Formats: sequence, C-alpha cells, structure tokens
Amino acid sequence: MHIHKIEARDLPDLWFQAVNDILDHGKKFTIDRGSYSGQTRLEYDFFMGHVRYPGTEPLLPDIPPALGIPNPVEHDYIYGGGHYERSYIEYLMSPHKEEGESYTYGERLTKAPLTGSKLTWWEQNNSEIIDKRDVDGRVVFEEHGKLYINQIEWIIQTYKEHGFRNNQMVLQVAHPSDLTLVDPPCLRSIDTRIQDNHLIFYVYFRSWDLWSGLPANLAGIQNLKAYMASAIGVEDGEMIIESKGLHLYGYAEDLAKLRCLKE
Repeated sequence: MHIHKIEARDLPDLWFQAVNDILDHGKKFTIDRGSYSGQTRLEYDFFMGHVRYPGTEPLLPDIPPALGIPNPVEHDYIYGGGHYERSYIEYLMSPHKEEGESYTYGERLTKAPLTGSKLTWWEQNNSEIIDKRDVDGRVVFEEHGKLYINQIEWIIQTYKEHGFRNNQMVLQVAHPSDLTLVDPPCLRSIDTRIQDNHLIFYVYFRSWDLWSGLPANLAGIQNLKAYMASAIGVEDGEMIIESKGLHLYGYAEDLAKLRCLKE
C-alpha cells in the first residue's frame, strides 16, 4: 500500500496537485456498492494532505478560462444564491434537514441528541463521568422535551473557559449505526487542536470524490474553522486531511486531463 502525501500552500493548490497526481498514481477499479455502483474510478491507497494557508482566497479551484471547462464547484453552491436554495455552509453548520435526507453534516454537528446512559448520568448530576453544562439554548438546548448539544459551540466554549491544551475536542459526524445506511456519511470526524495560538483542523473522510467533493467540502470546512477560531479568540490555522478513499470518478478523468494538460 502506498501512502500518498501532498504539501500544499492553499486549498486550490491541494486540489490541483491531487488531481494531477491521481492520474499517474491512482489505481482503477469498478465500484461494487454505493454512489456510482458499476462505474470505474481511480483511487489512492491512502491520502494525506497538509495545507499551510487554507484560508487564502479563493478557496475554490483555479480553472484557466482558456481550457473551456467549468469550475468543479460554483461559488453560489458554497455561499448561497443563484439557483441554490441552500448553501453548503448552511448544510454544514445548521441543523436543517430536508425531507428524505437521512442525515446532514450540520445536523450531526449542531444537533446531537443526548440519550441513553449519558442522559441518565446527566440527569443524575454524575460529575465523575459527565461534564454537565447549563441548558443555555446555544451549547445545550431542549426541543420537544429532548436535550441536544451543539458540538461546534461546545468546543468553542470549552477552549475559551478551560484553556487550549486539550486533546478531547473532536467534532464527531460518524455514528456506529451508520453501518445500516446504504450511503453513510463520507466525513467521519474533524479533530481540533490549538497550537501556537492557531486553530488547526484534522479532517478524515472515509470516501471522497476528488473532482468536486473535496473542493466543496474543504471550502465549507474552512469557513467553519474560521468561524470557530474567531469565536475562540485565536488565529485561523492549518489543515491536515486524510482519506482511505480519495478518488476520481470515470466521468471526470477527461476533465482532469484537460485541467492538468495531460493526454
């Protein structure tokens, strides 16, 4: 197995290097299950990326006009407007979920239900196990008689009130029961660290569409990181990403070759 590593200046640089390299180093296979079942894709064995300045604008890929191909991600898709009724940032940072959606990243991050033993210990005020906090309507809130936590605001509050040297602050997207879903979430977790007064994100995707998924996801996640850094009172820092399934679908190979000026 080859672990492919990229050092990038910013998000467009990461995307271009990964697209260029997967054409040479990706392994082609047929998809057995999930999105695009039956089609082929190129995939890295394992991918790691280190982005030093992920907040540098623009966040989306650079496509020279002379190539005559569209940007993999429209600006309005990330920020809203145009023909998009919901921005990707809203999808990532709000609990809103449309009918028919089995999950959204925003629901997982901002409306995590408190249930089972954790709820019991919470109600028992068991301070040896549970970090019980006030139901303030922001970090912890009640809806229809049930308690929920906003992971984003919980982590912001924790860093502000308890200091920066903390290895517990992980934004969790995955649930064990996701194994029952036909198409479980690709984003599994965003780990965080504050080092040298900068907020750093460690992002893991189980499976990841390189052509349009990666730039859209990371543009949204970068906006989340910038928001959290500002709310905590630190600088916006670097981003480290990993995936065991970063891939380029067959339909995008010709587009990738055009962008990278490869035959």
